[in-house]
Amino acid sequence: MKNALSVDVEDWFQVGAFETVISRDSWETRERRVERNTDEVLGLFDEAGVKATFFTLGWVAARHPALVRRIAEAGHELASHGWDHKRVFTLSEAEFRQDLLRARAEIEQAAGQKVCGYRAPSFSIDVRTPWAHRVLAEQGYAYSSSVAPIRHDHYGWPGAPRFAWRPVEGAALIELPVTTFELAGRRFAAGGGGFFRLLPYALSNWAIARVNAAEERPAIFYFHPWEMDPGQPFVTDAPLRSKLRHYANLSAMRPKLLKLLRAHPWGRTDEVAAAEQARLQ
Repeated sequence: MKNALSVDVEDWFQVGAFETVISRDSWETRERRVERNTDEVLGLFDEAGVKATFFTLGWVAARHPALVRRIAEAGHELASHGWDHKRVFTLSEAEFRQDLLRARAEIEQAAGQKVCGYRAPSFSIDVRTPWAHRVLAEQGYAYSSSVAPIRHDHYGWPGAPRFAWRPVEGAALIELPVTTFELAGRRFAAGGGGFFRLLPYALSNWAIARVNAAEERPAIFYFHPWEMDPGQPFVTDAPLRSKLRHYANLSAMRPKLLKLLRAHPWGRTDEVAAAEQARLQ
């Protein structure tokens, strides 16, 4: 059983934690570090001998097409992370449709390969967006990995299924929620990102092994290129909680990731989606 390894390709100034203190109007003036950091990720994956999916912002693909091409040429999957990291629940249905079209066109042009997967910025498909999965199905996406089935102050759909499910009746689209585990009647996040950086390695390693062995399902794991960059600019006027989440343990991320990549079997999200499609038949 392969677990889905994925990277949300966005720069340090585009993260949801800073959206109230860094305006989109300032993005062009910020130091871009996404290309350097993503190349670091590609090197890490080469060292570990794994392939992954890079959920990429259209904004990034438009400005760094050579990076997108390198990802594709290395045998990884390119998928969409939307255009400029607007949360889906802040968009209308029509705006979401245009966001998808714009991002997909830019990524496909840069990558030279078809995009069949999508991840919403900040896992922002939830009960407020009952039309989102239908729009994805209409546009021919094979899978989405856009739901965090937990309760969180920034995102979450705690009532959603924990494992692959079909969100649109009569459509082939499947949703691959980010991995969680249940303990003592409570549900906890275990799919990567800040949780992986902030919590002990043993917890993530145990949770993935438990999902694979006890529940016989693949894990869906993600992180960001900026999480391997302790030298990135420091946003002084961000809320304290946001700063703690964003900057904690950045220097330890690479060796911690390498250890996890060597401990479990990993593959591209489209491979895992195909296996889960077969399971749901």
